[in-house]
Amino acid sequence: MLLMDTHADTLYRRSQHPKEECDVTAQKLAQGGVNVQTMALFVGGSPRLERIAQAFSGMWAEGERLKSEGLSHITDYRDAKEGCRAFIYSVEGCDLLDGSLHLLHEWRQRGVRMAALTWNYENCVGTPAKVNQSQGLTPFGREAAREMARLGIAPDTSHLSEKGFWDLLEMGVVPLASHSCCRALCAHCRNLSDEQLRALFSAGGYVGVNFYPYFLDDGGHASLDTICRHVLRLLSLGGEKHIGFGSDFDGIECKPQGLSGPQDFPALLNALRRRGVTEEQIEGMAGKNLMAYFDRIDPRG
Repeated sequence: MLLMDTHADTLYRRSQHPKEECDVTAQKLAQGGVNVQTMALFVGGSPRLERIAQAFSGMWAEGERLKSEGLSHITDYRDAKEGCRAFIYSVEGCDLLDGSLHLLHEWRQRGVRMAALTWNYENCVGTPAKVNQSQGLTPFGREAAREMARLGIAPDTSHLSEKGFWDLLEMGVVPLASHSCCRALCAHCRNLSDEQLRALFSAGGYVGVNFYPYFLDDGGHASLDTICRHVLRLLSLGGEKHIGFGSDFDGIECKPQGLSGPQDFPALLNALRRRGVTEEQIEGMAGKNLMAYFDRIDPRG
């Protein structure tokens, strides 16, 4: 079984806090049976473009170091193989585009396969959920989303406003939410409503369930069973072929009880089995659904 995770902030943590132990390491990925870890290039704590560019430079360098630590770099999830330990790039916040599309081409050449249009700052592309749910994509943001779709970079809505989410679907662009949960179970602005989830699944999109306790439970009290509740809700809304895992490891300061890092993925899968999730559904969540999503948005040959 192939196992993939669609979001971790390990590159940022390594570059900004090099003496800290990371949630995600090659050893922990091997212990948990994770084949592909998505590594986000995160815009960081300042909206200033020069600071973001500097942070990206440090994260690209950390990506190169990962190759010497037992991880291979792949540029397509569909190239994953059982027994491999690999990483793939994403971008968390398109602030650096700064009104121009040329950087998207560079990102794609370097292996970026998904890009969150915003983080928590309003930018040239659109408005984040944290700022205003009723403001959507800018005219340039629409242009950027179309170019991402053309290049095979998945537009990621995990931080985008609800209006921006609907803008993408109305354009015919099929996004994913790399690390989000169900708003019906936890009323955080970063989570998706049932209406959004049904529409996303119907359009052929994808959701990676986030492990941050405050996205899983209104009081921040989360366990493996809390994650299972979100998975079961997503299944009930039509997500069987459209969901997976987007841990947010190395970007969250607390974690659900029983899930401290990728080494604990087997415990989560076993918890899902105890809740009646079938092996076929688990294999889909683990990796097959993500590969099928990329078949839909970026078919090969």
